[in-house]
Amino acid sequence: MTAQFQSETDAILHPAGRPAQAGWKMTGRDVNVYYGAKHALKGVNLSLAERKVTALIGPSGCGKSTFLRSLNRMNDTIDICRVEGMITLDGQDIYAPSIDVVQLRARVGMVFQKPNPFPKSIYDNVAYGPRIHGLASNTDEMDQIVESSLKRAGLWNEVKDRLRDPGTGLSGGQQQRLCIARAIAVSPEVILMDEPCSALDPIATAHVEELIDELRENYTIVIVTHNMQQAARVSQTTAFFHLGEMVEVSDTDAIFTNPRDERTQGYITGRYG
Repeated sequence: MTAQFQSETDAILHPAGRPAQAGWKMTGRDVNVYYGAKHALKGVNLSLAERKVTALIGPSGCGKSTFLRSLNRMNDTIDICRVEGMITLDGQDIYAPSIDVVQLRARVGMVFQKPNPFPKSIYDNVAYGPRIHGLASNTDEMDQIVESSLKRAGLWNEVKDRLRDPGTGLSGGQQQRLCIARAIAVSPEVILMDEPCSALDPIATAHVEELIDELRENYTIVIVTHNMQQAARVSQTTAFFHLGEMVEVSDTDAIFTNPRDERTQGYITGRYG
């Protein structure tokens, strides 16, 4: 590898000149994903900064959700999917045979595009994960976990008097915040969000965006979004994907004001999308 290529690679992997080993929570190296014969993700190298929000942007079908799902092995649920390369969490290969996928998904939680509360009470939605993982030894401890999670998700004051009501009876925005409370109830280290506001109205979207900004004090967050204004509002780092490749990654301000690649420039200026 030439010194010039190494320098260019480091600039891509470690935006804003941050040291290669400092503050990276997760790292993907030469990540390739195949769905049968389809090469969906091509040689992606991306590091995710600890307690920061990284936004993944790009046209539909560009590979950003595929990469996101690779970070907690959700692609394992697809029979024809094959992942190559290395993805690490705190330096540990998450695809190693010794990794317990259930424990991995507790550490790397996920919030999906469409709110998907379980057909259970608000309380039981939040308590579900802690029960599975044995995080509470008695009812008082579980009550504390549920209350704390709902407070961190900005939902407690709206639901504290109806915890036994069905979670499916909440508004769309409240359901999504319930799903966020459910994700953080197991004390994850990373939260993956796949278009979390696409099904929400502007007011509910604003609530979720405010919540993301608060949550990054304690969690590493990765958000896939088609909304470039949202990426600019909530993220510190943005990666642009196109046709299965990660074209470039940099501080969010730099991506939107001074992109290095003409494909990024074309996307953010609306020439294609």
